Amino acid sequence: MPTKLPSKGFPASTFNVRDFGAKGDGRSDDTQAFEAAWEAACKVEASTIFVPPEYVFLVGPISFSGPYCQHNIVFQLDGTIIAPADAKVWGSGILQWLEFTKLVGITVKGSGKIDGNGAVWWQDTPLDDPTDDESKLIIPSNSTMQIPIPLNSSLGGRMPGIKPTALRFYGSFNVTVTGITIQNSPQCHLKFDNCIGVSVYNFSASSPGDSPNTDGIHLQNSKDVLIRSSNFSCGDDCVSIQTGCTNVYIRNINCGPGHGISIGGLGKDNTKACVSNITVKDVIMHNTMNGVRITTWQGGSGSVQGLKFSNIQVSEVQIPIVIDQFYCDKSKCQNKTSAVALSGINYEKITGTYTVKPVHLACSDTMPCIEVTMTDIQLKPLQEQYHMYDPYCWQTFGELYTPTVPPIECLQVGKPSSSTTQADYDQC
Repeated sequence: MPTKLPSKGFPASTFNVRDFGAKGDGRSDDTQAFEAAWEAACKVEASTIFVPPEYVFLVGPISFSGPYCQHNIVFQLDGTIIAPADAKVWGSGILQWLEFTKLVGITVKGSGKIDGNGAVWWQDTPLDDPTDDESKLIIPSNSTMQIPIPLNSSLGGRMPGIKPTALRFYGSFNVTVTGITIQNSPQCHLKFDNCIGVSVYNFSASSPGDSPNTDGIHLQNSKDVLIRSSNFSCGDDCVSIQTGCTNVYIRNINCGPGHGISIGGLGKDNTKACVSNITVKDVIMHNTMNGVRITTWQGGSGSVQGLKFSNIQVSEVQIPIVIDQFYCDKSKCQNKTSAVALSGINYEKITGTYTVKPVHLACSDTMPCIEVTMTDIQLKPLQEQYHMYDPYCWQTFGELYTPTVPPIECLQVGKPSSSTTQADYDQC
């Protein structure tokens, strides 16, 4: 039966996990109690599951799933949910810990925390983690681009090799996440896959800067997404945008430490990738590997188009602006002629300090980047006595609308003379 809470602001149909047997002592397994609370709430439209404050709930892998649930359910998280550290709970590994799937109008909100207990996973990460999306780069021979070194980690081997995402939404409409903090996720903190209508605000993702593969938010095959007024400190991308994403708006974000905001890598294993209409603005980045980055593998098809990066403030960022169409997950990859086509990429008011190189634009030999524009780019080395690299461009065409600091003279004006155009490739 629904538990009617006297607390002001809660609807009558509120289901407190404590009333379903959850102890909240941080030691007892509360998974079944959460499942029972969800089963009850699922039957009532606009119901609320209440996870009360001042309790710590130990919850194993769980799926809060539709598609037969009523609409507009609220998951009110004011307490703390913590993941088990016992390897037996995870079996041979699982892709997500807390999952909401095939729902309409699902909201996760509150002042609480989701703690992935990530340290027990990170210490067992193999040096060549098969789930690692932070790959080496293949750079044209005349580039002086530095290659990142993979994170070192011990080989304890106790936890499964497949690390879970802390919180994942799949196949859902009108999803809202607000107020909560996700910390110490084994891998990605928050993921949206095949979702339409996503709103994330006043959200925090927090893991150590050397934690492997801990993206803040990962988007895939999702559209109509708003991410705003949130803080990310993690060991990988603050926000990662993958294929199938369109109409994504990101603003008022604090990012760092981490690897910046990334689109890609796209087109792996000769696949088709489609990304369009992405806006990233009003972002502060500190001590990140990259600023705003687009990466694709050789051999892919499809397109990335209609991107705008505006008012990005960087400090102590290794490379603030990156396009890399020679992305590779090995020490060496075979050269291929096909590529994901990149066009309509606008950089505007990107300012601050870098520690390696201000701009690195490495585009495909056969499919050059076109319509790349730059306005008010002001990037200075953190310390002049350090050896810094000059701006680098390869097969990149567009226009400088204002003088830049440093001068980006390698950007080629106009369009490539080659007869190969975007229209010749499989478009989205």
